[in-house]
Amino acid sequence: MAELYEHNRIAYEAAVSMLARTGKAAVIHPTGTGKSFIGFKLCEENPDKVVLWLSPSEYIFRTQLENWQAANGAADFEVLQGAHFNTAPEAQNDTIRNTKKSEVRNDTIRNTNNSEKCRATAVKAEGGFSNIRFCTYARLMLMQEKELVELRPDLVVLDEFHRAGAQRWGEGLQKLLEIYSDVPVLGLSATNVRYLDGQRDMADELFDGNIASEMTLGDAIVRGILNPPKYILSTYSCQKELERYRDRVKNAKSRAVRAEADQYLEALRRALEKADGLDEVFRKHMKNKSGKYLVFCANYEHMQEMIAKVPEWFAKVDTEPHVYSVYSEDARAEAEFERFKADESGHLKLLFCIDMLNEGIHVDDVSGVILLRPTISPIIYKQQIGRALSAGKKQGENPVIFDVVMNIENLYSIGTVEEEMQAAVRYYRDRGEAGMVVNEHFHITDEVQDCMRLFRKLNETLSASWELMYQAAEKYCEEFGNLEAPKRYVTEDGLSLGQWLDTQRKVHAGKVKGILTEPQIARLDQLGMRWESKSDRNWDRNFSAAQAYYREHGDLLVNVRDGKYDGVDLGKWLAQLRTYKKSGIRGNYLTSERIRALETIGMVWDVPDYLWEQNYHAAVRYHREHGDLDVPYYYVNSDGVKLGVWIANIRFAKRNEGSGRAELTEEQTARLDELGMIWENKNNAVWERSYAAACRYRKKYGNLNIPVAYVTEDGCHLGRWIRKQKETYRSGMSEERKRKLQAIGVD
Repeated sequence: MAELYEHNRIAYEAAVSMLARTGKAAVIHPTGTGKSFIGFKLCEENPDKVVLWLSPSEYIFRTQLENWQAANGAADFEVLQGAHFNTAPEAQNDTIRNTKKSEVRNDTIRNTNNSEKCRATAVKAEGGFSNIRFCTYARLMLMQEKELVELRPDLVVLDEFHRAGAQRWGEGLQKLLEIYSDVPVLGLSATNVRYLDGQRDMADELFDGNIASEMTLGDAIVRGILNPPKYILSTYSCQKELERYRDRVKNAKSRAVRAEADQYLEALRRALEKADGLDEVFRKHMKNKSGKYLVFCANYEHMQEMIAKVPEWFAKVDTEPHVYSVYSEDARAEAEFERFKADESGHLKLLFCIDMLNEGIHVDDVSGVILLRPTISPIIYKQQIGRALSAGKKQGENPVIFDVVMNIENLYSIGTVEEEMQAAVRYYRDRGEAGMVVNEHFHITDEVQDCMRLFRKLNETLSASWELMYQAAEKYCEEFGNLEAPKRYVTEDGLSLGQWLDTQRKVHAGKVKGILTEPQIARLDQLGMRWESKSDRNWDRNFSAAQAYYREHGDLLVNVRDGKYDGVDLGKWLAQLRTYKKSGIRGNYLTSERIRALETIGMVWDVPDYLWEQNYHAAVRYHREHGDLDVPYYYVNSDGVKLGVWIANIRFAKRNEGSGRAELTEEQTARLDELGMIWENKNNAVWERSYAAACRYRKKYGNLNIPVAYVTEDGCHLGRWIRKQKETYRSGMSEERKRKLQAIGVD
């Protein structure tokens, strides 16, 4: 059995426990921490279960599998890409067997976004993985319902699950999840938020807020899971931005503002001219002259432009650097990437890429990354940084990140990671766990510090005065009747009113430094200013709905799927709160005061224990009426208790006893035993009954030439069962079943 890093082991155990309870679990860990290993561990520990692994691309999956193989010393794996879903048996002979690692990489099956049938890719490593069936999200959206029904997974893994929020990819996934609503689903991603898609939270949409483990990039650095990088902040050609600011200065309404801003603008221009060129920056900070560096570009045209700069920028490091380039549409990309990874020469190695390495794919021996980036989303920014970081690297192997910004506004991107680190440090110290803090800071070499200072001064000068912003707030209030402007709202005059109002609230609450006088507060009050944050308003609205629900029903046991109550997704909100309480996250939202308020209206924090008793009493009533616990899966009693689903989950928990997954106590097991509980898999019981019927048929008729439509007197669809055994004989059937079928002459 493979061993996981401690942080992944804890996340894995939490995920398995959550899957057993809720059927859904998301793991949100940053790039470089090895989160894909959590999914492979689940496959390894469930060799008898068919695992459907969904990913943005097959290349990501294969590379992750190679990393797992390398980490665990497995033999070269073989890829069986024979059976298309919904393919005739005679077409299944086209199977690639005994494929060595190098051959696998050079024969990539690319994303299927056409009509090609989806391959069932089974991957065998030392000790297993013949149970994995792989498919891309792009292919999934093209599959017909008949094809989806034939997948029959026992577990589903959604890798990079935030990508499933894309409209067409999401439609395909939703069809799958509706068909297999009772199949456990594990999600893996570095982020759950789609920043450029209305801030959608995919952990809420796909997993009902069931987050088994959550870790930020800053948290991973603080805990020493990822080594702190050496961060070099520089700039390249901000001439266009200077021209834009010159226009802003020219259009400023105040003569005094224009005069002061002109001085800062000229000083900023001179500072940028004096700043070291990139050739000198790379010479000073590229300590590993023969290292491997990933160079991220915006698009193909930008990449070609940047490659042309190689002789100018890197000559002081290596006069003959080895240059590689990859992008997802290039048919040669995989071979190029493999040559880059295999290059062990004494030359500088530069891999220019666009989007191929943003997620999922990791290079172990990379020395650093170079971000030649215009403005990009926080997801991509952190993914690109994460390419230089890797769990398991020795202390002292600190990667270098060259942040070569293309416009002045992007000088502050690294602040998001620093804030995450500060939040993590405060969190562990407040909990008395200061020993968790391994890295409190990381080194930032600011090659454009003077430029940043002058840029701040210039912005401050151009920023509108409080009075001018108040006038804009008055106008907004006259038009909309409130001051609930979105944070990104900008007036026709170019004033960032939404951000200004948000700042006033934070200053009023003491969350940020600033000056807000009593007269100013009074004037904003006259406009109906609501001082509480959006988060606080969210709490008030949801808590009011919870109070109303409690008054009506006498409890807070709201089903997540019950829809809205009083205009609020109450079940979903309460499930999130239970996750926050158990994991200790979102402490600023779920405060101790709010916990006490919830408990006064009957909040049950440990719902499984409470519901176990409720379901057990339903089982007792069923046993009295039917004499057994052979409950159909979809059976729901008159009180609305989904007893069939509960019995199935109990069996699942019992079968996994001893691996840290079982939630049943000895007392609970004994109480169910008294009711005659059958612990074996219900599917196994059905198989044995069908097999017994086949034995009786052969004894009576001397053969098993059974028509497909044949049904026995006791209702066994024996003809269909025999056909299914023949279809599944070579695709995962146990050796014991094969022997039993052979014994009665099944051909």
